[in-house]
Amino acid sequence: MSAVPPAVPRRGLRRVVVRGPSMAPTLSDGDVVLVRLGADVRPGDVVLVRWDARPAQLSVKRAHRAAGGGWLVHGDNGLGSTDSRTLGPAAVLGVAVARLWPRPRRLRPRRPRRRRPRRR
Repeated sequence: MSAVPPAVPRRGLRRVVVRGPSMAPTLSDGDVVLVRLGADVRPGDVVLVRWDARPAQLSVKRAHRAAGGGWLVHGDNGLGSTDSRTLGPAAVLGVAVARLWPRPRRLRPRRPRRRRPRRR
């Protein structure tokens, strides 16, 4: 018997409770984040995702890069995260814009640094 995935609207805002250590130190178990569903994703954004291999599970991860019709996403805690390194590309449902509880604050993306050409 297959699990029925939870219904997620395509647009709007949604509160999401973070579970597990995968996004430490940025987010902790029990933190509540505000997700903008259907928002445009850029590398470095904290995102709400779903994998085909786990359709009933939603996860909060960091977008790495677009790949294969989805996004490669990683947890900030590489030792405590099940992510695209194991499950492959994920479908991004929305972008986390703020932590609501505890210590409310805006979530800023961690953008990849541009490499400067070496001088010779």
